[in-house]
Amino acid sequence: MAATPSSPNQEQRKTPRYEVSAFVDLTGEEVYLRHKLMNISLGGLCLQVDSAEEIGSEVDLLVHFPDLNVSLPLRGQVIWANRVNPVDMGLRFVGLDDRKTETLRQYLQKVQQAANAAA
Repeated sequence: MAATPSSPNQEQRKTPRYEVSAFVDLTGEEVYLRHKLMNISLGGLCLQVDSAEEIGSEVDLLVHFPDLNVSLPLRGQVIWANRVNPVDMGLRFVGLDDRKTETLRQYLQKVQQAANAAA
């Protein structure tokens, strides 16, 4: 697990994204099961898919955090999509409540602590 923020456009983000050991189920036009999360932050995530959803569409997510033994249901909006291999897309979380935000915060803190211990 790398706790180094990952993105060429990091300076445009409100919160850093981190590479993590987690996976996601996504339901939109397509259904994607157990797709690897490329990176995640308190604001959104990126994942590789077989075919990207339309920009602006909203999707249902179930993010699985094996390290915490937690699965978190979320809603996301596609804000960008790369349709050239490897196909991936970025989603912004929509309608996060305090409990979900706190679960995400705990997970990202755990990722950061593990990376600091390994350094």
